[in-house]
Amino acid sequence: MQEDENIKLAFFLNLGFAIFEFIGGIFTNSVSIFSDAIHDLGDSLSIGLSYLLEKISYKKNDTKYTFGYKRYSVFGAFITSMVLIISSTVVLIFALIRLFHPSEVHVTGMFFLAIFGILINGYAMLKTSSNINLNEKSVNLHMFEDVLGWIAVLIGTFLIKITGSTLIDPLLSIGISLIIGYKTIKNLIDILNILLEKVPDSIDLDFIKSQVLSLDKVKDVHHIHVWTIDGNDSFLTMHVLLDKSVTKKNYDGTKESIKGVLEKNGIHHSTIELEYEKCNDTECE
Repeated sequence: MQEDENIKLAFFLNLGFAIFEFIGGIFTNSVSIFSDAIHDLGDSLSIGLSYLLEKISYKKNDTKYTFGYKRYSVFGAFITSMVLIISSTVVLIFALIRLFHPSEVHVTGMFFLAIFGILINGYAMLKTSSNINLNEKSVNLHMFEDVLGWIAVLIGTFLIKITGSTLIDPLLSIGISLIIGYKTIKNLIDILNILLEKVPDSIDLDFIKSQVLSLDKVKDVHHIHVWTIDGNDSFLTMHVLLDKSVTKKNYDGTKESIKGVLEKNGIHHSTIELEYEKCNDTECE
């Protein structure tokens, strides 16, 4: 699958660049670069794990996982997002320390590292930009953060050169950490909604119920459950009470009509239990 190859590429690019950043951070004495190196190393480990979980998610369903392994991809996205939140917090702490204890930085070295960082991480961001699933979306968020960070460093080098103030370096790190933290929390909420089996936002359950109730022979709908495995495919189970006048002839037609309503509303995997209204002996005959 293309998406797992994109994650694999992002892993190797991120790991190699993290090592390069550690050296650059020591050379330039820049907290924004050194803290980003720590952040990228954590990213690399989580992205590597995401890649392995993404590979597992392609396995077909079996007797142990009857719904398949797709939720492994969601789990990978959860781990990646948690690492991103932790690493952003670490960056924020480093920046706050440097804010109150400023020191000189090597502006020229920061400039060239920023150019290189934008090119490498920008390429990885483009390769993971399809957002096919939440796992790749989380990895892409990592890459977006890195590109944004290096753009900020690049701008920071000019501002430091013009103003001579090294406080710009930690202030940029604080701003980036807050922006990415906000975006990551939003992504994490989507992931938790899937793991907690919330009805997908794209599904209007009341509207679906009203459409099914409008069908001929349908008297009531109950025990409705809707969830998603990976954020893409939605599943539904429901009990439908049919009118006592329904016959074997229109039984299948009614069920197909119900499935048609569900498919129009984005639900292609459904289990429908048909029930019959009680009748007296004469009516049943």
